[in-house]
Amino acid sequence: MNLFRSEEHIRNWSRFDPAAEQSIVPLANIVKLFSLDMFRKRLEPDYVARVGQYAKEFLGAVAEIGKTRPFWRL
Repeated sequence: MNLFRSEEHIRNWSRFDPAAEQSIVPLANIVKLFSLDMFRKRLEPDYVARVGQYAKEFLGAVAEIGKTRPFWRL
């Protein structure tokens, strides 16, 4: 994982690959994804029973932030 100050800095990076554009994610979106139950409730005793529900929520959030490539699918 590489952290940059802005999308402009990413695009100006000498090793930037335009094919990897779907992997650019603002920090606010990362926080949103990791705040979902899929990550917050991993230690709950019923986690495995509810993982389908959590996955559906995760995929909805991924779609909401505009990530549609296969990498983002479970």
